[in-house]
Amino acid sequence: MRRSPRYPWEDAHSVIEPQITADSVHVWPFTPEFPADVRFLRFAPKGEIRMNRHEYFELLYVFSGAVTYQVQDRTYRVGPGDLFLIGSTLMHGIQRFETPGMKAGVLYFMPELLGGHEAASGEEVEYLMPFLVQDETFPHLVPASTGIPKQILDLIVRTHRDLPAKTNRARLSVRTYLRMMLVLLVNYFSAWRGSEEIFERQQKGLDKLKPLFTHIDAHYGDTISVEDAAAVVHMSKSTFMRFFKEVTGQSFVGYLNRFRIAKAEALLAETDLSMLEVSQRVGFCDQSYFGLMFRNIVQITPREYRQRLSPGRADLLS
Repeated sequence: MRRSPRYPWEDAHSVIEPQITADSVHVWPFTPEFPADVRFLRFAPKGEIRMNRHEYFELLYVFSGAVTYQVQDRTYRVGPGDLFLIGSTLMHGIQRFETPGMKAGVLYFMPELLGGHEAASGEEVEYLMPFLVQDETFPHLVPASTGIPKQILDLIVRTHRDLPAKTNRARLSVRTYLRMMLVLLVNYFSAWRGSEEIFERQQKGLDKLKPLFTHIDAHYGDTISVEDAAAVVHMSKSTFMRFFKEVTGQSFVGYLNRFRIAKAEALLAETDLSMLEVSQRVGFCDQSYFGLMFRNIVQITPREYRQRLSPGRADLLS
């Protein structure tokens, strides 16, 4: 009987959540000289990861479990054997779990590994087209039934074996495997031809919101109304609410609550502050509402979260 390969599984929440910045950008610690990485991650409902975007391009292969992914304001059900791909401008995250958990292999790489996305034309840009034309009609999902995800998984596993790519041979191998994956995707997504205008339009929207993200990072412990947020980016309230949802896929209030709860998670893990002090520091005046919001987002109470990290502390610091 053929044995299944053993993968170095990691908890997705522990790995990813601390790396998400104030403006919801996930910053992956690539080796500067060769920006590519492969990880095998376990996702669980009790470790929600905030909606985020990232500068790198991502391929995610589902080994087991099923989730509903949200990309901007659209959703996709992703199950065993499916492949999901995300570019570098779209807010995305798991909306809900259809099963108790999910295991996935992910490949992260920066576009400059193949020449970048800034060139106006050329063969390397053609390889990257499935990531550059991700507009509101792009499907993101390659179903298991096509057979393509299984082929790409094999190449992801080969890539993993050659990382970190410290030799010329290893770097050549990884670039070759990556091009093979991208050729499969270019052919599959050939109907979604477009230009880099899609990528640039989304990037401009994110740039327009940068002053607000900076403001939130500095003042998340204070009251920040929708009107305040709209004023920071010089928009009317109605225009701002529509624009923020269009660019991030979330309402402003939902985004702010998730950001504050992420800050609360860090305080619960790293300090001895009481629950009341934590709730006040992250901008919740009402401790009961803080507890309710924490449970809605993290799926456990703040006390249970602290207890899980350090048994015995939660009762002492309540």
